[in-house]
Amino acid sequence: MHRYDRSVDQPPPSLRVAAVSLDCADHRELAEFYARLLGGTLLWTHDKAAAVEAGSVILVAQRTEDYQPPAWPGTSLVHLDLHGDAPVGELEQRAIALGARLAPVQPDPRWRVLLDPAGHPFCITPFTP
Repeated sequence: MHRYDRSVDQPPPSLRVAAVSLDCADHRELAEFYARLLGGTLLWTHDKAAAVEAGSVILVAQRTEDYQPPAWPGTSLVHLDLHGDAPVGELEQRAIALGARLAPVQPDPRWRVLLDPAGHPFCITPFTP
């Protein structure tokens, strides 16, 4: 690992995650979906973006022109892993009732891959980090 050269008296610069941004065609729809799914709070909405606070995570839905959903599986991307206080099947049904859909490829029967209203994959998993 390459270290940044600084004076001993100065701490190294640091970064922290401010938010996870999700491109989409309809930012209001996606923000409302995640606010309801995660029991979050809609923080703000503008012409092209909306933010949801869900625990210690901020999700920002960003409207982009000519949005194309990612392909699952196959596209290299970041996705959300979600864990809840009910069996995976119950959590899956709740997500579907809110507008998610089951992904056509399920790589492991222990968790579910779903697609949000904008087509982003997310997993409902029994595992926590």
